[in-house]
Amino acid sequence: MRLVHALRFLSVFVLIALLPTLAHSQINAPSPREGSINGTVTDTEDDPLPNATIVIQGDTPANRRTTTTNANGFFEINELMPGTYRVTTSAKNFADWHSQPLTLKPGQDLDVPDIALKIAGVQDSVTALYTPVEIATQQVHLEEEQRILGVIPNFYVVYTSDAVAMTPKLKFQLALRSTVDPVTFLGVAFFSGIEQAAWTPDYVEGMKGYGQRMGANYADGVSDVLIGGAILPTLLHQDPRYFYNGHGTIKHRTLYAMAAPFICKGDNGHWQPNVSSIGGDMASAGLSNLYYPQSNRGVGLTFTNAAISTGGRMVNALAQEFIIRKLTPKAKQQN
Repeated sequence: MRLVHALRFLSVFVLIALLPTLAHSQINAPSPREGSINGTVTDTEDDPLPNATIVIQGDTPANRRTTTTNANGFFEINELMPGTYRVTTSAKNFADWHSQPLTLKPGQDLDVPDIALKIAGVQDSVTALYTPVEIATQQVHLEEEQRILGVIPNFYVVYTSDAVAMTPKLKFQLALRSTVDPVTFLGVAFFSGIEQAAWTPDYVEGMKGYGQRMGANYADGVSDVLIGGAILPTLLHQDPRYFYNGHGTIKHRTLYAMAAPFICKGDNGHWQPNVSSIGGDMASAGLSNLYYPQSNRGVGLTFTNAAISTGGRMVNALAQEFIIRKLTPKAKQQN
């Protein structure tokens, strides 16, 4: 638990220190201009089809956007990075329509012509390019590549606008990936050194005490991630990731980030009380009583450590909302 929040605070410290460099680099190396894809959906009689579902699929399963047509059959999806896309259109009682690969250039407003849906036959067949499990798997693989400055893990953040719910297997996979990452062990060693200098918790001095602190810090981190990031989210059908907002006023985004430890997205896509996060912090803090020195145990310390964990999550969410995406190269490639 201490490890998890040490890495978070260390990440924020590094980010603040490198903000001038970030600003300079962004001026000299602007990102490619985003474009848009639009079109009008009609039937074979050229009448507009409202409420038709539009799916725009990029080069990877994770690069997926959806919308619906308005009363005039028109749709538009903005903020698309340059690349190759396919458009799939579906509507009740009509056969699906699939486009050929479309190349979107930087800053282009690409119009998709001739989207005319035919009435479905007696037997409908739906061709799915990717199943939800395949899409979720690809999205988690992308998240496992997210690193601040290309180094510090930034796995538990969703930057895509159409994230698919994780399966139980993926929740445990992501938790395990974060606990065995080499940077995690470096974070344990670094934070344990700080505790050794401050002589806290009350282990002995010398290398033995340093080893005890490393073991305790690693156990804290593993229990917090496994319980709050895999076990409880699986049992409660909740998503352990932070869903980046990036829109609205500074006040709105600040309140959104500060609510992250208390509100999460369920596997059903609805927002709900974040029992997984709070329960994981409490359980991890309680388990630390098994291996911390006698003087560092007790109900009071358990609640104190859990509160520190919650505060750490809040600070991390604020950093995610305003700073970290700019320093995460893989995140910049996502819509």
